[in-house]
Amino acid sequence: MTQQVLDKEQATALITGGSRGIGRAIAKMLAQDGYQILLTYRSKEEEALLVVQEIEALGGRARHAALDISRTEDVRRFFQDEVKDKIRLACLVNNAGITKDGLLIRMKEDDFMAVVDVCLRGTFAVTQEAAKIMSKNRAGRIINISSVVGLMGNAGQANYAAAKAGIIGFTKSCAKELASRQITCNAVAPGFIETDMTAHLPDEVKAQYIEAIPLKRMGIADDVAKAVSFLASDKAAYITGQVLSVNGGMYC
Repeated sequence: MTQQVLDKEQATALITGGSRGIGRAIAKMLAQDGYQILLTYRSKEEEALLVVQEIEALGGRARHAALDISRTEDVRRFFQDEVKDKIRLACLVNNAGITKDGLLIRMKEDDFMAVVDVCLRGTFAVTQEAAKIMSKNRAGRIINISSVVGLMGNAGQANYAAAKAGIIGFTKSCAKELASRQITCNAVAPGFIETDMTAHLPDEVKAQYIEAIPLKRMGIADDVAKAVSFLASDKAAYITGQVLSVNGGMYC
């Protein structure tokens, strides 16, 4: 398939892990906001292509590219081939992530590091390359997807909680470093959201989570996408270094 060529002058949003779930919702909403979309996926191209087609059907521009953000050299090559001098990178959403749950005493080190490599080191690698471009342009929005787990922890997710908590500290540091270049950097921390990651949970486990949510319901991907849309807009021009929790009051 021949992909659509993106306009070099139109503001473009790069979304990692944009092929499904929260990433898909973010891609579609930012497209409605007027951004061109460049989304990455790790393995299932058919899902990424479907998002591109959905955006194009709405009159927007989008393209997809394979990228394993845990491989720093791949990230650098991606920016050279797909981003630098090819699009006007105005917004970055670091959404890609994985889980490998298990109790601490039984967790394999490889499973701990695999989650950290994607969720935290991958966010660092992509942000570093994006910041170089945005700094030259003296403008940009960086939005990192953390998690309620990064704020309050969760049994069986020591690796995921550590990575998502790290993203919050990373976000605040980037905000301070990049502010002089008129680049804002914020985090969104979703709570219990209906996604592929939560769909496999037993009904009794879902019920326990919902009982702990003051609004007494799970969130949906669009709830998170709306928060990202706000932070990516001019309405949030004076907001940086913040964590916007989208969790129905699960962690107050």
